[in-house]
Amino acid sequence: MAVASRAERAAKSAAKEGRRSGQFNSLFGEILDWMLAPLLFLWPISIIVTHNVADNIANEPYDRAMAESVRTLARLVVLDGSKVHVDFPAPPRTLFRADRDDTVYYQVADHQGEVVAGDWEIPWTAPPIRLLPDDVLYRDAVIHGEEVRIAYQFMRAYPEPSSPLVLVQIAETRNKRAELASRVVTGVLLPQFAIIPLAVILVWVGLSRGISPLNRLQSVIRRRRPTDLAPISTAGVPEELRPLIVAFNEMMARLEENLQAQQRFIADAAHQMRTPLTGLRMQTELALNETDPDMLHEALTRIALSTQRASHLINQLLTLARAESSSEKIYAVDRVDLEMLVREVALDLYPRAQAKDIDLGVEDTGWPLLIDGNPVLLREMIMNLMDNAIKYTPEGGRVTARTQATEFAILEIEDTGAGIPEEDRERVFERFYRVLGSGEDGSGLGLPIVREIAELHRATVTLNPSPTGPGTIAQVIFPRSYTRRVLSDDD
Repeated sequence: MAVASRAERAAKSAAKEGRRSGQFNSLFGEILDWMLAPLLFLWPISIIVTHNVADNIANEPYDRAMAESVRTLARLVVLDGSKVHVDFPAPPRTLFRADRDDTVYYQVADHQGEVVAGDWEIPWTAPPIRLLPDDVLYRDAVIHGEEVRIAYQFMRAYPEPSSPLVLVQIAETRNKRAELASRVVTGVLLPQFAIIPLAVILVWVGLSRGISPLNRLQSVIRRRRPTDLAPISTAGVPEELRPLIVAFNEMMARLEENLQAQQRFIADAAHQMRTPLTGLRMQTELALNETDPDMLHEALTRIALSTQRASHLINQLLTLARAESSSEKIYAVDRVDLEMLVREVALDLYPRAQAKDIDLGVEDTGWPLLIDGNPVLLREMIMNLMDNAIKYTPEGGRVTARTQATEFAILEIEDTGAGIPEEDRERVFERFYRVLGSGEDGSGLGLPIVREIAELHRATVTLNPSPTGPGTIAQVIFPRSYTRRVLSDDD
């Protein structure tokens, strides 16, 4: 329960920090924004479109009425020789000015633009290119500061096509039209003011129900014990969430494998440490009971050797733990010259090779062989390979470290030892496994460390028999195009 409470506090703290920094986004809010933003964007457009449609609807009946008035006025035009006048059966004001809401203007003008009858305020206009008989045209204008709608018609003074034209015009202010358009717009938009908030509420409710599986999944995960890494059931999970659950289950399976590997490592390490420490304690007790100086010196020598082996084992365990530790999964990457590292390690191990009369040599390309990697870990890997080769090569033998440059960077450590049986070439990469009958002491961790570091650098390591005789070639192939800034097992 203490672990769970600490985890909950850490999760809440991370959530608060994420909200403060703006890193966390709400899925609910994101979907709501993408659904409502287009609606709020299209609403003003719909208002404009509705207003234009309402204007057209309002113009249509009044334009027809004005067209009839224009045709009626045209029928009253009388031609007397070359003169044009209008024969009104009643006062013009009675015919064209009997509107309570709008002001109506009329005009009859000859081909020169001279007003024959009616109101001079209506502006004259040029005739169209193609004149059709009984065709009434429309335009908008302003009279005395008011917008007006004008219906007009051009008629021939005589039947001949070349006869002069007479312009008949009726103008009307737009009060009735504006009122009708407003009524249409109001009738359309008023329901929208009720529909849009209702739509927002329905969308909110729908999204709340839609993301409820996420809340149930969160409850299922939170109710789990910290040690429960069993896969989450996908039964009843929405189709969109199943890939997420499958990926989460795969991650949990990998985590469980890592935890089991750590537990096995701890158990194996405890077993391996118990043996040298028990031997060291027994040798120390024997030394304490010795009175003969020669026997005491021999006992102390054995203690020193046991201490050296225990120290080597501890260093190997620490190196392996560092290479695979979950708290140190990410290492800084530098541009590393592989050949320079090989030469430096060879110089460090040269005294040990000389002590066994082993010919330790380096064959390189003569040019920098650059790879991206962590120099500390790479040096540890090369050190383990060369150390193993020197350890298992008999006196008077030969150990050669060579590098090759192809599309990959290749490192090979060749020895003239007894070699490794084919059935053991893969097993030697297991922790604490040692080939029987080798005649050398070891911790069984050198090659596992090599493989761990190689995998961290996206490299492959293999053990092959030497083609020139007994011995083994340890080959590590690095990608030369590796350009990441960090090394991570999670990549």
